[in-house]
Amino acid sequence: MPAETSANVLVVDDEPIIRDSLCEFLTQEGFTVSVAGSAEEALALAESSRFDVALCDVQLPGLDGIALLDRLLKISPDTFVILITAYGTVDSAVSAFQRGAHDYLMKPILLDEVLAKIRRLLQYRQLSLDNQWLRRELNRASDGTIVGKSPAMLRVFEMARKVAPTLATVLLAGESGTGKEVIARSIHRQSPRADARFIPVNCAAIPNDLLENQLFGHRKGAFTGADRDQTGVFVHAGQGTVFLDEIAELSLATQAKLLRAIEMKEFIPVGANEPIAFDARILAATNKQLAKEVEAGRFREDLYYRLNVVCITLPPLRERREDIPDLIEHLLARHVATLGKRITGVSHEAMQILLACLWKGNVRELDNALQRAVILGDGPLLTPADLPPDLTPQLDDPHLVDDLGEATRRFEKQHIERILRRVPDKREAARLLGVGLSSLYRRIAELGIQT
Repeated sequence: MPAETSANVLVVDDEPIIRDSLCEFLTQEGFTVSVAGSAEEALALAESSRFDVALCDVQLPGLDGIALLDRLLKISPDTFVILITAYGTVDSAVSAFQRGAHDYLMKPILLDEVLAKIRRLLQYRQLSLDNQWLRRELNRASDGTIVGKSPAMLRVFEMARKVAPTLATVLLAGESGTGKEVIARSIHRQSPRADARFIPVNCAAIPNDLLENQLFGHRKGAFTGADRDQTGVFVHAGQGTVFLDEIAELSLATQAKLLRAIEMKEFIPVGANEPIAFDARILAATNKQLAKEVEAGRFREDLYYRLNVVCITLPPLRERREDIPDLIEHLLARHVATLGKRITGVSHEAMQILLACLWKGNVRELDNALQRAVILGDGPLLTPADLPPDLTPQLDDPHLVDDLGEATRRFEKQHIERILRRVPDKREAARLLGVGLSSLYRRIAELGIQT
């Protein structure tokens, strides 16, 4: 829905004085106005252009305003139609509303009344769209819960909290399935823009020749089939957030246009000559190493630095296995509720397998595995037989143990060893693990870790 001052209005009246005065007045108020002297002329315009509001005189040569109303709403059911007449009665008003008219004006026309009615209808449409968007966001809220108590995820949450109130562009990096969009939504929800739209765009899922059009919009006649103006997501987001997922898949040409949009806070729609300003915040994500993409010539270095003002790297699930039990509890509850099953949990044997897998697809793969298990499981607990057959343990020690304490001990030892290999300095390793230095030394001794 365009902003009020860019809404398209059609004025249909066979009296040139009324037609021209309405056109001049509404144009001064910032609307884009088209005029027609007959129903036939109005229908021809409606076939080629989209109108937000149509002001139609009832008494027209040829087809009258009521017949025009019927035809116009078939062509453009989203157009608000306001009928104008000098012969208004209660009966004719009721009839007009029954046939789809949205409002009624009596001659002589009061310009302030016209403006008030148009604004009311446009505000109604915006409120309706916002309510639809809010319902979609609420429906998705259960999918956007962030689960994680590991030191790695706590650092992610802290960075997201700090950057959320700012206007900084944020780059979210991490493997596919690690939850980059979930963090992006969290940043949006914690920002001053939380009440505005969050619009995700998957750059890898849209062909590049269509992606630019979706981002920036186009003008009527810009290409074959462009029979009307289209607003891109940067404008549609208003003062909200645009999340560009898989940003590395943009073509170099689109990267150049995105760079200008970020730097200037304006862009030129496809087929237009004049730039349009926008106020949306941009968040981006990638599962590739953009620095290497820059070295290979596939990604613009200047755009990389513009996007990489703040970089938040999400760890793969295999590096935060301590979060897996909580993730399983959360995801399982969601699938059980959706599928109407009576499953209450996961058996010890199934939990061992889930804890021991590499999860190359990260949280998304775990989620899919649990959804399949809930579908096939007869409860009350999920068992190894309910899990996908190709789901096998992949820890360094391939031998599973039955004792949960021993399994936890083995995992803790492997996790500390992995951190120490990555960060030999004990003080830094303790910080990453979220424990005190003395606690780390004690666990190294108790677990028999060689340093």
